[in-house]
Amino acid sequence: MSKRIITFGEIMLRLAPEGYYRFVQAENYGATFGGGEANVAVSLSNYGMDAAFVTKLPKHEIGQAAVNSLRRFGVDTTKITRGGERVGIYYLEKGASQRPSKVIYDRAYSAIAMAEKEDFNWDEIFDGADWFHFTGITPALGDNVAEICLEACKAAKERNITISCDLNYRKKLWSKEKAGKVMAELCKYIDVCIANEEDASDVFGICAADTDVTKGEVNHEGYKDVAKQLKDRFGFKYVAITLRTSLSANDNLWAAMLYNGEDYFFSKQYKMHIVDRVGGGDSFGGGLIYSILSGFEPQQTIEFAVAASCLKHSVEGDFNQVSVSEVLALAGGDASGRVQR
Repeated sequence: MSKRIITFGEIMLRLAPEGYYRFVQAENYGATFGGGEANVAVSLSNYGMDAAFVTKLPKHEIGQAAVNSLRRFGVDTTKITRGGERVGIYYLEKGASQRPSKVIYDRAYSAIAMAEKEDFNWDEIFDGADWFHFTGITPALGDNVAEICLEACKAAKERNITISCDLNYRKKLWSKEKAGKVMAELCKYIDVCIANEEDASDVFGICAADTDVTKGEVNHEGYKDVAKQLKDRFGFKYVAITLRTSLSANDNLWAAMLYNGEDYFFSKQYKMHIVDRVGGGDSFGGGLIYSILSGFEPQQTIEFAVAASCLKHSVEGDFNQVSVSEVLALAGGDASGRVQR
């Protein structure tokens, strides 16, 4: 029987100029949908898991379009609450070479940001669930949404549902101080903590030695101490940290580390030429959840998650539209990119 995963957060309308056009020169914008937890649900559904996404969306056609974007990949949308006035929007300008990508949010007063506790019946939502996933973006939407996240975590913990969270600090949504305070409370309930090379520093002030991400210097060994400090402080079962070395907007080195409280497992490192990096961390989270639920050994778990995310960087849009067999082929060493025929 397929494992059931519940993800909770905001799905937004993504408006992006064609190709590498800048905001100020674009005359056409492509419209798609995406958001941290929705992206994870799509990944897991593509891997054959029973994935449901929970949010609040308006009843109008744009809200329905967001729902439809998930349904086409088999994500369960029956637990989505309908109501509110608007769907959040984000604008994406793709970076190239030494020019970084830019994101502009237009998500204030979105349906989920204005949601109330009464909008979600966690008894019903968690019926038959094995896993609950959210990110640090969701509680950043407002104190009310942070309270909903806390209520969800408590309900999941009562049912012995595994809880994962990607710290995903967003400086445009809240301060480091506020993030640290809110996430520290939520982390009491979390079993699997996912972070990138900056999150632990930004949210909890836990820094890796000899690392400066803005200069492209990431000391992989330094993250052993970061993972251990996170586990020691919060009691996580697993800490997974993605390790991105940005050579430019187009070219990154990509790897990750998994700590299970006893040993540290480092993946192989990929050199990626990027088509679309938005959703890269979410695809890692989806791969990690799939691997753990599938009973993979720790080394195989981190290799699958990194390979899944590596492939996502080659896919347009937020969603990682790859299969288990494609991920396993890359994780197994086939990184040639040769035509399959």
